[in-house]
Amino acid sequence: MNENAQDTFLSHLFELRDRLIRVLVVFIVLFFGSYLWPTWPVLYALFAKPLMAALPVGGQMISTDVVGVFLVPMKIAALASFLVMLPYVLYQAWAFIAPGLYQHEKKFVLPLVFSSTLLFFVGMAFAYFLIFPTVFKFMASFAPEGVAWMTDIEKYFGFALSMFLVFGITFETPVVVVLLVRMGFVTVEKLKDIRPYVFVGAFIIGAIFTPPDVLSQFLLAVPLYILYEAGIYFAQIFVRLKAPEDAAIQ
Repeated sequence: MNENAQDTFLSHLFELRDRLIRVLVVFIVLFFGSYLWPTWPVLYALFAKPLMAALPVGGQMISTDVVGVFLVPMKIAALASFLVMLPYVLYQAWAFIAPGLYQHEKKFVLPLVFSSTLLFFVGMAFAYFLIFPTVFKFMASFAPEGVAWMTDIEKYFGFALSMFLVFGITFETPVVVVLLVRMGFVTVEKLKDIRPYVFVGAFIIGAIFTPPDVLSQFLLAVPLYILYEAGIYFAQIFVRLKAPEDAAIQ
């Protein structure tokens, strides 16, 4: 019995190793494909477009680090490669855990993985197309006369990456709400009761994780609360759908 359990454990480890190797190989291929000429200049221009559009006429970004002009394009290529291969990574994760799940768990996990990935990309797009232009135009308008507003490319990359993560995670709110209800940590009624606290908390989060202008804080807090309400709505649907299944199991 112990030998069978050990063999099963080792087989799972070997399968996990094989899937990690596949993910690594795909990442390496995508990374070098993204970094080789002429791909990375296109990625860099796309990445820098929101800031470049807000700079004064003749403005440009600078690099104060000796290796910054080499490392930043590499980081952008790595980020683009990871985002492109994210569905493949999730597929490998799903293929690894799916054999150990019950049928009703598979029906729940697969839509959850798909929706969470989609919402993360939507959050990133929201930051790129709406938040970045708003923030950069606001900052450019506050530059004193005689001061050249030029941003270091590494600092811009760090800022953009943090905003992508903040808004990507923010847009996961409906998934988190449904998960909390699914796992029994909270009820839909409780989620409705704490709405005022969530509303205030959304603006506190917006004040902490966004630039100091009021508009960008507002643009994080309002979607966060709307997504919370969307999570409650979908959680109610899930509870109604889950009730007949629980009755059938019992």
